[in-house]
Parts: sequence; C-alpha cells; structure tokens
Amino acid sequence: MQFGAVLKKMRKGAGFSQEDMAERLHMSRSNVSRLESNKLELKAADLINWCKQTQAHDLLIAFIYNTDAVSTVQQLSQLITGTVLRFGGLI
Repeated sequence: MQFGAVLKKMRKGAGFSQEDMAERLHMSRSNVSRLESNKLELKAADLINWCKQTQAHDLLIAFIYNTDAVSTVQQLSQLITGTVLRFGGLI
C-alpha cells in the first residue's frame, strides 16, 4: 500500500512543513520526504504517530477503505448517533 501521498496531504492539512513534521516525529526531514515519496517503508508506529500529530485520522481511514474522507466521517457520525439513540441518549 502506498501511503506517501496521504501522508503529505495529512501534513499539509495540519499546516506543517516537512521540518515541522520531522521535529514532531523525532526523525530527519529527509526521512519525512522519503516517507512521502514512498522511498522509505512506513512503520506502523510512525503511521500512528503521524496521525496523532496531524489530527487527520479520517484521511487514513478513508484511504484504507478506499473512500473519500467526507463520506467516511458522515458514515461514522451516523453510526455513533444511531448507537447513542438506540441506548437512550448519553449517560
């Protein structure tokens, strides 16, 4: 699976430069660049940390399920709302 373009979109969406992202992830800027260009294998721990730093979990979910982020968020929202209503509202 090629994550490079998604990682870059997540980073830019958070308003981070490659240097900012490298500092947040405790890695070199060249490794950030290599991850975004699919020249470095992405480790699960780095992917999770990338998501945490960019607050873009929805883009990752959308990519994995091959759908657009807006549709995914809407579906998750409907699922959560339906579950809350089924159990009589929030506790």
